[in-house]
Amino acid sequence: MFQQSCICVLGFFCAVYWIYILYFPFGVSEEKVYLVNTEKTLQVDPMSVSEILKTNRSVFPFMKAKRNAENKTDPCGGRYVYIHNLPSRFNEDMVKECGSINKWVNMCKDMYTMNNGFGPLLNDTEGVLSDNGWYATNHYTLEIIFHSRLKNYECLTDDSSLASAIFVPFYAGFDAARYLWGYNISVRDATSIEIVDWLQKRDEWKYMNGKDHFLVAGRPSWDFRRLTDEESAWGNNFMLLPAVKNMSMLTTESNPHSANDFAIPFATYFHPSYDYEVLDWQDRMMKMERKWLFCFVGAPRPNDPTSIRSLIIDQCKSSGVGKLLDCGVGDKKCHTPSSVMKMFQSSVFCLQPQGDCATRRSSFDSILAGCIPVFFHPSSFYVQYTWHIPKNYTTYSVFIPEDDIRKNISIEQRLSQIDPDTIRMMREEVINMIPRLIYADPHSKLETQDAFDIALKAIIHKVAKLRQEMTDGSTDEDFTEINSWKYALLE
Repeated sequence: MFQQSCICVLGFFCAVYWIYILYFPFGVSEEKVYLVNTEKTLQVDPMSVSEILKTNRSVFPFMKAKRNAENKTDPCGGRYVYIHNLPSRFNEDMVKECGSINKWVNMCKDMYTMNNGFGPLLNDTEGVLSDNGWYATNHYTLEIIFHSRLKNYECLTDDSSLASAIFVPFYAGFDAARYLWGYNISVRDATSIEIVDWLQKRDEWKYMNGKDHFLVAGRPSWDFRRLTDEESAWGNNFMLLPAVKNMSMLTTESNPHSANDFAIPFATYFHPSYDYEVLDWQDRMMKMERKWLFCFVGAPRPNDPTSIRSLIIDQCKSSGVGKLLDCGVGDKKCHTPSSVMKMFQSSVFCLQPQGDCATRRSSFDSILAGCIPVFFHPSSFYVQYTWHIPKNYTTYSVFIPEDDIRKNISIEQRLSQIDPDTIRMMREEVINMIPRLIYADPHSKLETQDAFDIALKAIIHKVAKLRQEMTDGSTDEDFTEINSWKYALLE
């Protein structure tokens, strides 16, 4: 009896021992998997993408969001966006200090940051605007406009593990602008380093090392890509930081050869609340009588020997069918939106040469007025706003190479050769583009997609594609650009 009891006790302890040996290693492993999915602070070092790929592909930290994207019963399935709750020094405090944002314009005095970044309501001095939705919008407020719109987005979530994309409301353009002149590179780069440090400490960053993050800057990419560390070099180094290269950055002008920044439209003066306001405006622009064959709104660039602006201005002055709105020093008409829109509305073609940058806000204002844009360099439009514009640029614009202008080719003669039927079809295409290039009022929702909707949809698609590649084991760690067709235009 005693011997039988000993055998039973011994058997019991052996069973407990083997259960402990066999079960708990798997229990620890399971705990590591659950740690990846929790919203609590991770106590282990984040796994790299390559390390994750070596594990079971069902345990990616974004699998909850990926499964939700396949949930057809959830109207927000695959559309959720999580917004980082940044310290106010990265956004709101900059707006409060709006007097230092722009060296040439007092953004506070002119109230450009009010009305969700739209600025004050417009005074239609020329009688050329419709009744509602018009504001004196400064294109440098795009961060505020996009952020305000996203705060009213119908598919926001507080659960970052559900998010199809993660928004960083860092006002990078405001930060760059306040230090562009008269500050050393340490000051210019300080906030960039600080925001990256803040992000990398967040659990959300560790999901994909920031590759599901995006932000908006209302300035050209070049303001964030300082070429050297010489004090005289332009801008800061924000977009050159390794962590930032993982994020997607939406700018008013991108580097066409970069894989992590994307151009989105400049903000115009029109921010409608209802679809009928857009339709009425389109109908009005289609019926507009245009007495000038072409026009140019701008100023020369005498300090830039490569600029063709002076040549274009000369052609406008000498032509009987061309019109110039000279934006030289002291001319206030160029800063009066109704005067600019009146010029564009009265012209068939609007000339859009490069200025300080390749792109121009004027391109979007002219399209809004139903004026067919004439470009002189591919970087001014065609290789920039690829999410928002037709790939076939000949359907909505005219391209005249800069070298043709330097050879004194007549703009008037070139444009006069286009037959009326072609002009009519081009104008229709231009006017059809309007809804995709405007930013609607954030407190309303248009049935048609606007510039915000298209940009957000593209970002979500980009993240979804990357996640699928990661789960398939075919992820491209270098974020390779796929729009190779653009590069032929630059040659």
